[in-house]
Amino acid sequence: HRRSGIALTIVMLGILGLAVLAGGFAYSVNVETTLARNASHDHDFEWMGRSGVELARYVVAQQMLVQNEPYDSLNQKWAGGPMGTNDALAAVSLTDVRLGPGTFTVKITDCERKFNLNVADTSILQQALKLVGVDVSEASQISDSILDWIDLDDQPRLSGAESDYYLGLNPPYQAKNGPLDDLTELMLIRGVAPEMFTGTDLSQIDVPRSVTGRALVVNKYTGPIYTNALRDMFTTTSVRVVNLNTASALVLQVFPGIDANTAQAILARRAGLDGQDGTEDDTPFRSIGELGGVPGINPQAVPQMGRVFSVRSAVYEVAVEVDIGGHKRTMVALISRANPRDVRTLYTHWK
Repeated sequence: HRRSGIALTIVMLGILGLAVLAGGFAYSVNVETTLARNASHDHDFEWMGRSGVELARYVVAQQMLVQNEPYDSLNQKWAGGPMGTNDALAAVSLTDVRLGPGTFTVKITDCERKFNLNVADTSILQQALKLVGVDVSEASQISDSILDWIDLDDQPRLSGAESDYYLGLNPPYQAKNGPLDDLTELMLIRGVAPEMFTGTDLSQIDVPRSVTGRALVVNKYTGPIYTNALRDMFTTTSVRVVNLNTASALVLQVFPGIDANTAQAILARRAGLDGQDGTEDDTPFRSIGELGGVPGINPQAVPQMGRVFSVRSAVYEVAVEVDIGGHKRTMVALISRANPRDVRTLYTHWK
């Protein structure tokens, strides 16, 4: 009995080992099969993604040819709105476009809905930091440090920081002394906390829990609360102006002289009777001069606002989601429009 028990144990261990090997082999084969299948579609993904980018270029070019629409707004075809008033755009679909072995969907977002951080001055930066919720005592240091990071010299401002400061960190690095290529560079700058960039995760604050039938609030977050995010106000890829027809109320408040009530009045003016952007009854601004009729705007200040506002967009981010047999990839591109005959692709990459 003792010998048969040992033999049975050895057999069971052998079976278990073989099962593990078989399972590992099956998993490896499955991975290899998936990789082979994806590799076989690489060219299809590439060219379908590029086709989506070309479609986006066509749409934003045609938009400038639409008569009686000397503006770009959220109710137009490029933004996913219902307005495609010329024959060329009326027949265009940006969703589930069938091509070759799959489909693709194009999402176009104008970069002029945010302000270009690389051309911001002290007043813009300090107003933005105030909206984020940064303490006034910290705002001057952070705004000076941002400007020092962007400017071409290595001389720090009164409250700023240049390479001498950053070289003392662990790990050390140099101040860029040039424009930001990507907005995430902000988190390399002295005083800019990640929560300022992204906004505070409110789910970590005042989480209610029940203890013996009574509600108990457990606060898991002890740091400062930043109600807005820098990434929602700024970009690095737009031109120098902000499109009045696509900017959010938060972005509009970055500019001196526009408070929360005035920003909401601008949105109400462009949204039409239903109060919703991106619908048929929208009444977009046709020129900056129309700001003079918005409550809270001083008509005498309108000419100066033309330096920071526009009713057109020039740079667009394009996201093309390609679906081949249930396998999806997203190509992201940046395109720039100078006129209907000059719409260029600046770069593409797979997300």
